[in-house]
Amino acid sequence: MTAAVTTCEDNKIRGTKVLCFGEIMLRLRATGGGRLLQNNTLEALFGGSEANVAVSLAIMGAEAAFCTVLPDNALGDACLRALRSFGVDLSPVVRGRGRMGLYFVETGAGHLPGQVIYDREGSACALAGPGDIDWKKAAEGCGWLHLSGITPAISQSAAELTFEAARTAKELGMTVSVDLNYRKNLWKYGAAPAEVLDRLCSYADYLVANDTHVREVLGISVPGDFDAFEPDPEIFRDLGMKILERYPGMKGVALTLRRTHSADWNDIAGYYAGRDCFYASPRYEIRDIVDRIGGGDAFTAGLIYGRFGDPGRALDFGVAASCLKHSVPGDFNLVTADEIEKLASGGNGRLDR
Repeated sequence: MTAAVTTCEDNKIRGTKVLCFGEIMLRLRATGGGRLLQNNTLEALFGGSEANVAVSLAIMGAEAAFCTVLPDNALGDACLRALRSFGVDLSPVVRGRGRMGLYFVETGAGHLPGQVIYDREGSACALAGPGDIDWKKAAEGCGWLHLSGITPAISQSAAELTFEAARTAKELGMTVSVDLNYRKNLWKYGAAPAEVLDRLCSYADYLVANDTHVREVLGISVPGDFDAFEPDPEIFRDLGMKILERYPGMKGVALTLRRTHSADWNDIAGYYAGRDCFYASPRYEIRDIVDRIGGGDAFTAGLIYGRFGDPGRALDFGVAASCLKHSVPGDFNLVTADEIEKLASGGNGRLDR
């Protein structure tokens, strides 16, 4: 189903290089999808929300740069090699004191939920702060900055560094997108998540979020049953419009919907509310999930790839990208724009030969 209101005049984005900023970590997962240390071996990859967006964009053929602070050691070197292999511009990366952040993953299966354990305290990115990155230099050639609510959660200094990036981007006339990405287990340094994330959203031209975090963290709600198996799309329109009322500089809001039947069987969909338009995407049933981590980042990358020039098409593309990510192990969505477009246009997973 796609609901639309004529044209969407708030979306006049031109093709520009996208700069993503955030922490990338070493991701350690139990091999074979088992429990942590069940087989005494862990699969080591790299991942992190903002890096996932940059990699997805690069694979789809967009110009993408990634900025972070990495430790000046062999792990930092290996991380750069991994990102460079996908064609991401790493010239904005800074090397600093501290270590590589870690996170451990159990994928889950059936009615056993997956879980993530973070080990990020004292990481190079968590220790970084205002002045550690020359944002004007980092943003050279870029017209879009993507941020998330994860980096401001890891430390006060990282939060201030994120705000410094956002302020500079606005001064330079860049478009800013924010994925709310509330991670309750990360907020340990004493800041109030609602205050920090509200401030971050005030810089956003475009916001990506889910209704739960909008209601619980930002305190924005509307009447309606969001927990219904098939909720009325109008409540997402109403919620999107109320978010836009809160943030006068914001142009559009993309809201995701996930229904979890089990760890390896989910349904996903998306909604987009602009100031003069509303769209609802098709709903995908995803069975036999390989890895759901990074699904939201794939959605965001698909939206940014579409640049919202046609928000309904960009929304459908983003949801299709997220759907495909559930079949790819690791954080990165290793699928092409053509593969995403085939699904968005009605593909069904038949063998292509």
